[in-house]
Amino acid sequence: MTGLAKNQMMIYVGKMKKLSLICLFLAGCASSHFCNAQGLPGLEHKNDSAITTTLLTPDIGGIKQVVEVKTNDVNKPILLFVSGGPGSSMMNSSESFTATLRKRFTIVQWDQRDAGKTLKLNASPVAPSLELMQKDTVQIIEFIRKTYRKEKIYLLGSSWGNVLGFYIVKHHPEMLHAYYAVNPVVSQLASEKELLAILKRHLQENAEATRELAGVQIPFTRDEDLFYLRKWLFFKEGKTFATTEDFKVNFLQWSKRWSPVWNQVMQIDLPKSLAKVDIPTYFFVGGHDIQTSTNITQEYFLNIQAPKKKLFLFEKSGHQIHQDEPQRFQDTIIRTLDEGQPGYALPPTSPHPR
Repeated sequence: MTGLAKNQMMIYVGKMKKLSLICLFLAGCASSHFCNAQGLPGLEHKNDSAITTTLLTPDIGGIKQVVEVKTNDVNKPILLFVSGGPGSSMMNSSESFTATLRKRFTIVQWDQRDAGKTLKLNASPVAPSLELMQKDTVQIIEFIRKTYRKEKIYLLGSSWGNVLGFYIVKHHPEMLHAYYAVNPVVSQLASEKELLAILKRHLQENAEATRELAGVQIPFTRDEDLFYLRKWLFFKEGKTFATTEDFKVNFLQWSKRWSPVWNQVMQIDLPKSLAKVDIPTYFFVGGHDIQTSTNITQEYFLNIQAPKKKLFLFEKSGHQIHQDEPQRFQDTIIRTLDEGQPGYALPPTSPHPR
């Protein structure tokens, strides 16, 4: 790499570190230590008072990628979280929504390429693509299974994380005990159109919002289309920072790296491409989620075939169930472990948020 190229990469890394809160808002940092991916890290710790945090840095897809493992006993089943985004991390804010889960699972978090601790360690030398991210996910799960000697793991996808999670469900079900789809991306093209209609109605008395939303084209033809949708979605949710110039600058900088991937996501339509799965699948949806449409997810749930499926509606939640109702979120996952009978539950009727 030339000196100029190195300087450009350093500038890029600095910019990307500022952008990871575009979709998720993260706080706090657990103490941790680095160790080599050899043997069974943390195996010696076997009591509730000795939870260890281990950071592993395997070579995945040509770069070092950071995997965080929290456990007091690696013999417990593994639950791997696949974060939303793209370009975001759940790692530093995970204590509030994983502390109870650690009683039953070894909790594994992964910072994807160009996100969180992985970005701090090394930027992706190539632009992320959907195919590359899917390959990374396969390799991460293979690494975890090999390192901790697990034939199968439990997998949880949050928002964008379901784009990667459902890929595993479809192509590598043999790796999984079960799948948890939290506020999943199901048919995002239809979801974005539904969101645009909701925002136009809700903000019709706001002249600035009306003007900006009127210019949004779906499918997106420019980065500003997605920006205006997210700006006014966040504003509707009370996040006034979304109207600041700093937010716009950071969002459009994020878009330079990630909008090609998001445009690929917009082509995914799970009702057409994944009508049947071979493992137990649990849907977690927020009653007030209009970023990934609750209605679209409920309809998909009703039609998908699975050996076992359930949908859990979180009436107090929007798009971030793990933050809005963290205790119920964890208790519900644990309840699925304790259910012995196959079957599914029809979702209750949800008022459509306006």
